[in-house]
Amino acid sequence: MSPHPPLRHRELALAAGSRVWVARPGPDSDTSAMTENRPVTTWLTDMDGVLVREEDAIPGAAEFLRRLTESGCKFLVLTNNSIYTPRDLRARLAESGLDVPEKNIWTSALATAKFLSDQRPGGSAYVVGEAGMTTALHEVGYVLTRSRPDYVVLGETRTYSFEAITAAIQLIVKGARFIATNPDSTGPSPAGPLPATGSVAALITRATGVAPYFVGKPNPLMMRNALNRIEAHSETTVMVGDRMDTDVVSGIEAGLRTVLVLTGSTRQEHIERFPYRPTRVVESIADLVDDVVPPPNDRSDHE
Repeated sequence: MSPHPPLRHRELALAAGSRVWVARPGPDSDTSAMTENRPVTTWLTDMDGVLVREEDAIPGAAEFLRRLTESGCKFLVLTNNSIYTPRDLRARLAESGLDVPEKNIWTSALATAKFLSDQRPGGSAYVVGEAGMTTALHEVGYVLTRSRPDYVVLGETRTYSFEAITAAIQLIVKGARFIATNPDSTGPSPAGPLPATGSVAALITRATGVAPYFVGKPNPLMMRNALNRIEAHSETTVMVGDRMDTDVVSGIEAGLRTVLVLTGSTRQEHIERFPYRPTRVVESIADLVDDVVPPPNDRSDHE
């Protein structure tokens, strides 16, 4: 058996100067698995570690976003951070010199609210989290209550309280369904790692015996919801991220081409540890600026 995956990837430079990622058959591959090469018309990109690091824009991020806007490509900035609303995040990115409209930001809080609204329209929830999560639930018509809620929803917050966690545990024991925005165990800070949603979820699970359903990355549901939101297709979409265990795997499971940038969590030497691989690995988002070109139907208008 070949030591490599049956499908490898290579880049082809097109006459127009754009690039597509093409599956090249390996010795064990079935040529019937080959699909028609389709140009990239949609981009999904993670935020922290790809566009920004702490409060600073990563070199090339502004140019990448500008090229997306000018090209007419559809795009969304994705984040597992459920603390902030899209308006808050737009302001945060603007302070870093990055221009991203609210409508182009998709958070785990929004994905969670959509999931709950689809599952149980007009339901109720007890939330351990901040404005990003509570606002998203209000916008889909949910009632936030501590009295017999349908769900306990755990989001990220910088002020986890013993009282709120205790209430969540007691409500789950009484029958509330347990939902969490994402499984990230830690988050970054200037002083070092901070406990994040996954760590608190583990505490609640230990106390209740009930594991949560995680909606955010690496659940491919978040990717599919993002694609539906902008009416995009997986075959013409690329996911750009800095983490193999969330961004890349969720992109692969959603049927997207994936790009790993080395400006965030995953280092070059870590890639071989995973049983899956990204389509491409680049140093930073700056290496992708020239790959953003107008969709084929719009290309004549930009030439």
